[in-house]
Amino acid sequence: MSLDQTFEQALADVKTLTKRPSDAQFLDLYAYFKQATEGDNNTSKPGMFDMKGQFKWKAWKDKSGLSKDQAKQKYVDLVNGLLQTHK
Repeated sequence: MSLDQTFEQALADVKTLTKRPSDAQFLDLYAYFKQATEGDNNTSKPGMFDMKGQFKWKAWKDKSGLSKDQAKQKYVDLVNGLLQTHK
């Protein structure tokens, strides 16, 4: 399978988890997904009262510099690890 196909499979597989990943794992999933699909975070930082938005924004910003393919691979690797422990 190509990386794009593997990434699409991981997107489907993550929805089959039966145990909830940690908040940090959720943020990594979000950030790798955004980096893989949109590239570097060039959006404005959310306001100080949007704590959830700030955490998500920072997690994505921390992945800046990763290529879309690198982010896809890291997403796939994270999902595969979660499938082993959260299924």
